[in-house]
Amino acid sequence: MQSLQQTKFSILELAPVRDDKSIAFSLQHALELAQHAEKLGYDRLWLAEHHNMDGIASSATAVLLGYILANTQKIRVGSGGIMLPNHAPLVVAEQFGTLATLYPNRIELGLGRAPGTDQTTMRALRRGVQETESQFPQDVVEILQYFADPLPGQRITATPGQSTHVPVWLLGSSLFSAQLAAQLGLPYSFASHFAPRMLGQAIQLYRENFQPSVHLDRPYVSMGVPTVVADSDAEAEYLATSAYQRILGLLRGGSLKLKAPVASMQGLWSAAEKMAVNNFFGMAQIGSAETVKAGLEQLLQRYEVDEFIFTCDIYDTAKRLNNFDLLMQIKQSA
Repeated sequence: MQSLQQTKFSILELAPVRDDKSIAFSLQHALELAQHAEKLGYDRLWLAEHHNMDGIASSATAVLLGYILANTQKIRVGSGGIMLPNHAPLVVAEQFGTLATLYPNRIELGLGRAPGTDQTTMRALRRGVQETESQFPQDVVEILQYFADPLPGQRITATPGQSTHVPVWLLGSSLFSAQLAAQLGLPYSFASHFAPRMLGQAIQLYRENFQPSVHLDRPYVSMGVPTVVADSDAEAEYLATSAYQRILGLLRGGSLKLKAPVASMQGLWSAAEKMAVNNFFGMAQIGSAETVKAGLEQLLQRYEVDEFIFTCDIYDTAKRLNNFDLLMQIKQSA
């Protein structure tokens, strides 16, 4: 089994919007985090596509990726993910092909098959086109061909895009994308930062069915891990109440804006809501560096993943940046 030091550390950024700050502040902080991650030596930073959510500012994912790429030098940047049913594959290939042409060897395309939003917003995005999740495999193959060298007689090419060979990942929180990633020989990232239930089963299915390809010669798995790392367990638990309140808002159909931490969640949630939030954060690592190091080592021993991709919902931006400092210190001291 590999050590924490050998495991890649990456970041999934949802550009959280604080309840007392502007969206512009959130977008600027996303760049600040990317620059910070680059200095610290994180392998990649991904942005997630969500729509009609007041607490997530990364909806125009490709546009925000361009802003981050223009203001960093070497960190790999990508989508975690583009929700493919919302988009024509050709448009996605052209957008990411453009980024790959401007910033060679730095852009990655993670693809998801869920809409990343509610049904009403989904209809607004798709303008009456009934793209179904069952079409996802066909759309993925189409995108892969747009990034490859053109075939003789190929009638549609992505310009830019063709021959850029943008690395494509499949993302998922169920077994479907694990199976497809194995079949196509693509790297796989499991969304255990919010849906941890099927993680072990999905990884096993992916590894057992993996077929080597021009993209990848052996299985490669990353897993999402929510984190709140602070100087002490008590401080981390306090800071984590912002994340708890956010998911409580999601469960209730309310605002997802980040709220200030509270001394106690007692009285803010019911027993059933507390259980639901705890299930959401089933893989979360919350505590001091020592506590989180032990937790990450347990995850690594159990799942043997190649990479951790960390999320973090800390209200105070300086403490949020410090969360990623402490995580990298954990890696380097392992």
